[in-house]
Amino acid sequence: MPVTAKLSQKFYERLGEDIANELVDWFNAVDATYRDDLREINQLNLERLEASVDRRFAEFRTEVGQRFAELRDRVGSVEQKVADTRADLVKWMFGFWIATLVPLAGLMIGLVTALG
Repeated sequence: MPVTAKLSQKFYERLGEDIANELVDWFNAVDATYRDDLREINQLNLERLEASVDRRFAEFRTEVGQRFAELRDRVGSVEQKVADTRADLVKWMFGFWIATLVPLAGLMIGLVTALG
């Protein structure tokens, strides 16, 4: 939407109708050129901004993916430690039961032989 420049009546009287109209046309042409240049610069800046935002989101997704992979590894490590601890506890439990049953069995055998 071009904005037509208008000059004062004194310009038209001093320069003449043809020259004043030519000057107005020249101003409008310069204005249109600057508008086109500005539109092109804005479009390039928008494209650069979009590329930068896309790149940053890709970096963010990569970083989040890496952190989740690390978290999965840590959770797996903790699960393995819990399983190992559980196995150790079961071993110790059987050891304590055996250590308790052997003297108890000896005591019972001793009581049966003493009473019997």
